[in-house]
Amino acid sequence: MMRKLILAGTLAGLMALSFTAVRAQSKKGSKGPGILQTEFGKVEGGSYSAPMGKMGTKPDAPWTATTMGAAVNGKANPAKAGTVVGEILDFSCYLQIGKHGEKHRSCAQKCFTAGQPVGLLAEDGTMYMLMEEEHDPRRDGLTDFRKAAIEHAGHIMEVSGTLSEHGGYKALYVHGYLKK
Repeated sequence: MMRKLILAGTLAGLMALSFTAVRAQSKKGSKGPGILQTEFGKVEGGSYSAPMGKMGTKPDAPWTATTMGAAVNGKANPAKAGTVVGEILDFSCYLQIGKHGEKHRSCAQKCFTAGQPVGLLAEDGTMYMLMEEEHDPRRDGLTDFRKAAIEHAGHIMEVSGTLSEHGGYKALYVHGYLKK
């Protein structure tokens, strides 16, 4: 009998916890996973409603000629042109320890310089990997996007390019950073 009471109490507790979590999520109104370490990640450069600036250009077609030329059988994966507002951050430090914002800016700049992946954190907590779209120039080091990412680490920017996703991973391929 005591065992049944304990089990019933545990189930009631779990149901209450689940209800509270669902209620908190619906109150928040966010569909994304939320932002990690909000107390650490204060952003001084821009806001989600007024980004600091723009990066990339919105393409007429999702993929450039160099990407289509490099694609298997000339067919690139499905994607669409789009724009996302978010914080430019160091993907690796954010996922590992939740660091972002102004306090993490200099570390993110060092990580970007060392080749760590560049990320974009949307207001709802959705993360995008940021990369140059132009396949061959990107591969051959003929683009300047990383330099722009270093300059804007920790800033909220409006970023345009090609949106692609597969298996839960989201990427935004940024157009317009070919070296001249």
